[in-house]
This record gives sequence, C-alpha cells and structure tokens, in this order.
Amino acid sequence: MNLELRHLRVVCAIAETGSVTKAASTLGLAQPALTAQLQRIERALGGPLFERDRRGARPTPLGELVLARARVLLPAMKGLQDEAARLAGAGDAPRRYRFGGVNSPILGRIVHRLAAERPPAQIITYASWSADELAQLVASGRLDFTLSGVCGDSSPSGEFGLAWREVSIDPVHVLLPESHPLAGQEEVRLAELRHEQWVAAPGEGCFGDCFAAACARAGFTPRKVYEADVRGCLDLVDAGEAIALCQATFRPVAGQVTRRLAGTPLRWRLMLGWHPEAPAARVADRVLETALAAYTDALAAHPAYLAWLLRNPGFGARDSTVAEPVHGVRTA
Repeated sequence: MNLELRHLRVVCAIAETGSVTKAASTLGLAQPALTAQLQRIERALGGPLFERDRRGARPTPLGELVLARARVLLPAMKGLQDEAARLAGAGDAPRRYRFGGVNSPILGRIVHRLAAERPPAQIITYASWSADELAQLVASGRLDFTLSGVCGDSSPSGEFGLAWREVSIDPVHVLLPESHPLAGQEEVRLAELRHEQWVAAPGEGCFGDCFAAACARAGFTPRKVYEADVRGCLDLVDAGEAIALCQATFRPVAGQVTRRLAGTPLRWRLMLGWHPEAPAARVADRVLETALAAYTDALAAHPAYLAWLLRNPGFGARDSTVAEPVHGVRTA
C-alpha cells in the first residue's frame, strides 16, 4: 500500500483525540473501519504507530516520527491547494464572480448589475451567518469576494490576509410593528426600548457586544434576545413578541416599520473583501464600483433615509477614490 495524505490525516486525528474511537467520530468513519485502516498504515510503515490501552492511544517513537512529518506535509499541501485555486482561471476578463454574503442588503443588486453588464460571466452566490467562514473561503480561493458588516469603528478579521474596502456606513435602525406605540415617531431613543424583548439573526463578530454596550450607555440591560432566521425575526416582530435591529436599507414587510435610533448609538459598516494575490484582485476596483452603485440603487426605496443622508454626509456610500485597500485587523 502506498502512503497517501489521507492516511497522514488519520494518524494526526488519532494523536489529537487520543483515541481511535474519538478519531473515527471526528472523521465520520465507523470505528472498526478506522482500526482496519490504521493496521494497514502500520503495515506499510513497518511497525505500530500507537500504544493502545484503556487510557487511549499514545504515539510510539515511530508514531512520533510520522506525526512530525505529517504536521509539516499537511499544511504545505493545503497551502499548495489554496494557491492553485487562487491562480485557477486567471485571465484578462473574469469568467465568473463568486460572492459570499452575511445578510447583505445589496448582494441581489450587485448580481443584477453584473449580469446586465457582463452577460457571459457566471455569477455564483453563497450565504453564511459566519463572516470568518466567508473570509476563509475567499482566502482558499473558493470565493472571490465577500460582503460582510462590522459595527462602529471595528475592522474585519485580519487572520485570513484579505484586503477590505468600505462600501457604506449607516446608522442602525429598529424594526417595529406598525401597532407599536413608538412607530409613529421619526426616530426612537434607545432608552425608550428598555422594556422590549429583542430578536436577532445569528452571526459572528462584535455586534452583540456593541449592542449590549449601547444599551448600557442608555442605562439598561436588554431583556430576552431571541435568535431566528430573517423570516423568523419578521414573524416575531409581526406577532408583537419582539422588536429587532436592522440595516438602514432593510425593506420591512406590510405591517412593520423601520425607525432611526436617535443619536446613532450603533453604526454598521458594509465591507467588501478579497484576497490581494487572487485573480479577483485585478477587478476589485470594478466590483467595488458596482457595489457602491448597488447601494445607491437600494436608497431609491427609502426616500426619507436618503433625505437624512443628505443632511448627514458622514454616512452613506463611501468615496472609492479616498482610501487604499487595507488588511483587516479585528479591533473589537
């Protein structure tokens, strides 16, 4: 039997979990099948790799040697695969655009504009609640761009080496049922919502901490916070069971309204990220311009917010000519 990378992954899994049974569960294999595979690996290498007893599995000297080599080879092969994926499809005109988004309010409009401007190109979208998952997919070459949000002055994670540019910065709004006593106000003070229950879509990042800090500055701790997908959030608001924070360009369903939070205690920055060494980097400026145009398109459905932006020029679409791409470093 020739030794393969998958065999090294098996050896590493057993060493990391300290048990063949636990390694089988981690790898999604039946324990007898993994035991048989380990025996074949040991025969190919000429001796036992683990001492096994009631306390688990511990590497033998031969096992330690194999593990030392595997821990060098596996990351090196992963890096080779990622580099190859980033270089695949290089050319003057992209044949495809692969976007990831975390509850992005403009992804649909970006797709619409690209499809109209570049009909031959294939456009692929991928949704996730995890901004880090999307950044990792971009870093590994499986996505070209990610649209992710961060709160306040925070920056996206720098762990994956992506370049980031700001698309827009908006004050966070609150989603209320039309029957809510505060629904008739143009803006609502956060302190006026101290007795409310809340609902939020799942996700990562610092926004939960930012919300809690904003409530603390307003003099209260938020009551129960439900977690649901977007449809579930709308249902809970519609039922009068909870209210929700939302993006400024969010379009509520019938029977619900969005209202600004007075004093903008929470801000949301929409960011476009890509890997600076990937083929997509060559068209990043063009895609950023498309994202900015898509954001402007979204404002057409919100005339009151558009009028507010004209009075508050520090918010809204960012100037694509001002800042150079930066590598994100998480600051909150």
